[in-house]
Amino acid sequence: MSSAHIDTFARDNLPPIDQQPQFLFDLPELQFPEQLNCATELLDRHILEGNGSRICIRAPGLSWTYADLQDKANRIANVLVYDMGVVPGNRVLLHAPNNAMMVACWFAVIKVGAIAVATMPLLRAKELKPVIDKAQIRHALCDFHLATEVQSAAQQCPTLQTVRYFNDDSANGLDAAMARHSPVFANANTASDDTCIIAFTSGTTGIPKATMHFHRDVMAVCACWPPHVLRATSEDVFMGSPPLAFTFGLGGLVLFPLSVGASTVLLEKAGPPQLLEAIQTFGATVLFTAPTSYRAMAPQGQALRNGTLRHCVSAGEALPVSTRTLWREATGIELIDGIGATELLHIFISADEEHAHPGATGKVVPGYQAQVVDDDGKPVPVGTVGKLAVRGPTGCRYLADERQTKYVRNGWNLTGDAYKMDADGYFIYQARTDDMIVSSGYNIAAPEVEEALMLHPAVAECAVIGSPDEERGQIVQAFVALRAGHASDDAMVKTLQDFVKSTIAPYKYPRAITFVNQLPRTQTGKLQRFMLRDLA
Repeated sequence: MSSAHIDTFARDNLPPIDQQPQFLFDLPELQFPEQLNCATELLDRHILEGNGSRICIRAPGLSWTYADLQDKANRIANVLVYDMGVVPGNRVLLHAPNNAMMVACWFAVIKVGAIAVATMPLLRAKELKPVIDKAQIRHALCDFHLATEVQSAAQQCPTLQTVRYFNDDSANGLDAAMARHSPVFANANTASDDTCIIAFTSGTTGIPKATMHFHRDVMAVCACWPPHVLRATSEDVFMGSPPLAFTFGLGGLVLFPLSVGASTVLLEKAGPPQLLEAIQTFGATVLFTAPTSYRAMAPQGQALRNGTLRHCVSAGEALPVSTRTLWREATGIELIDGIGATELLHIFISADEEHAHPGATGKVVPGYQAQVVDDDGKPVPVGTVGKLAVRGPTGCRYLADERQTKYVRNGWNLTGDAYKMDADGYFIYQARTDDMIVSSGYNIAAPEVEEALMLHPAVAECAVIGSPDEERGQIVQAFVALRAGHASDDAMVKTLQDFVKSTIAPYKYPRAITFVNQLPRTQTGKLQRFMLRDLA
């Protein structure tokens, strides 16, 4: 394969081959050519086939056809190359809410053969800095409304050389630069194994892990779960809540709809009230969101019964049986459950509506293999709880990270989930095997919240765990020992919660705070988290 990357950073920092998982390409649709640019397949192909006038992206007050999106993406690609000096292999930070320009920028980055590094819109400068440093990001395209945190991060990151803002009316904005450039662009002739996205996932240590995915990986996830489980068509209208920086959101709201020539509805705010209204306004047929949202929307579910909605996908956290039942009784629609991972890009275990088993995530998706193993990597008997191991056409490739050898063992990806499998091949979720807190579909690393709390002058020491919660799956619960002279009252709870919200992304704040005199530790000083879980 002939790499198009002039900047070889990504290839230079791939894990050694013997540390990578075994990749499977058994399905006919997983036979990819040596040269492949996924922007050509997902976007340009539709215009070449005469479908440029089909609606591609809708949002409040906006409607773009496939030709409109191509026009915007090509102009941005020209700005990247001729104004910003981007070369194939450069990393480009994308920082925006779910909007049409974010998608146009994503495709522009892919078209020029660069690497898209999308970040959650709620992240602050403190959280953007390690992403920029880890991926050695030189360029950024950001929504003007989020400029403050990006500018603050840029001042601390000498590698970041050029930043352009869209939805910016000034002469220096990306929109003005686009107007000066051609709507024609020749996509880079990338290799199918050139990295095109770097997706960051929170580790339990709070140090972000960067997962590297190729052009062929993007097309592989479009070829496995969607046609075998979702079975969407070009007439479908996709909608959902996950940010495009989450691979769950990227797949559900961009890759999957465009792979079949469908349309997608993008909402910058996609809480349950906004989703309920938008489903009816835009006639959504496919919905992607977390169990928490389905539970919150269920009381108004009658309004969706016998409407346009036909497929509802739940992922991001475990789906409680009670939530599945609540949604089905409210709307008449059976949920499609699924588990994916940033390391594998998207869903690899799932079941369609007809084959859904309450309490089970589903069966392994065609193209993948999965098994439940013990600590030595050996398969355990049916009905025995163990570690979930997966392999397929996608898999874990951490960017220069020693944790690669923990995630990949004997050619299998160990997802960090505890599962058991029944006699029919259904996989049943048990728990996370590490200290990650999954709350309303967000992954939150306990040490990161602890670090934020420790910055407050009243906090002597603290520890954070995930506490079970009926609505959110888990909530962040903090145990805090205060310094002398500070009152452990409700006012202090609110003070600390507000402080965390202002320090790191607001969704990570501790919803419960318990004051203690001291934290339980071993004689060697190690924190005993299990004792805190017992307390909780």
